[in-house]
Amino acid sequence: MDIIQVVILALIQGLTEFLPISSSAHLILPSQLLGWPDQGLSFDVAVNTGSLLAVVIYFRHELYNMAKAWLASIIKRQSSNESQLAWWIILATIPAVFFGFMAKGFVETHLRSASVIAFTTIVFGLLLWWADKHSRLALTEYQSGWRKSLIIGFAQALALIPGTSRSGITMTAALMLGLTREAAARFSFLMSVPVSLGAAILVVKDLAESPEPLDMQALLLGTSISFVAAYACIHYFLKIISRMGMTPFVIYRLLLGVGLCVFIALHS
Repeated sequence: MDIIQVVILALIQGLTEFLPISSSAHLILPSQLLGWPDQGLSFDVAVNTGSLLAVVIYFRHELYNMAKAWLASIIKRQSSNESQLAWWIILATIPAVFFGFMAKGFVETHLRSASVIAFTTIVFGLLLWWADKHSRLALTEYQSGWRKSLIIGFAQALALIPGTSRSGITMTAALMLGLTREAAARFSFLMSVPVSLGAAILVVKDLAESPEPLDMQALLLGTSISFVAAYACIHYFLKIISRMGMTPFVIYRLLLGVGLCVFIALHS
């Protein structure tokens, strides 16, 4: 990859990872539409590491308190809001881990195409709009409970399909279950930590077995840009989501999906 491609792909990862518009779809599209070379496993690890660092640092106080309370719930049998939320995040992660192992090969072989992305972008965008317009918007993430958390976890597993959007589908499920927009976003962002960490470990394992050469300059640049973009995205998204709602992202998804349909029709 040249420097322009590195910058653009790192920005795409950082800006779309936590917005409800699907980062995986946007990372696939440059190769599908522009003929760019595949960025490779090492670059995927780098930009995902940047996004993971961004969410961990942004929520460092919440994550520290949750980890401390979670350990206290095991060692001292002490229950608190933070320990319960930690257990719910762990529970919500299980479906994605299970289906990730079971369906990873099928998804990579059969579902990484512009037509699939066009379909899922439109369908799940409309579902997000419906959830945003018809939900109670009353509960905080500390009121989600284990049943709601597990449902959100199963929704997260759908994000294996490119174009679905991990953050989009988890926010959609959380909104349908009555969480406020801010709570839905925070729960989704916190859920991303164990999933992203697990995915990074698996990809590093694959990378260790791969003969792919490492371009350290491109990897460091990609990590840095992805980190800055993701951190800014989280910060401003949480500030504006209560006033703005999900409609702008739904409109973007519909335009992207329709544009992809037109592109596919013209090149079929």
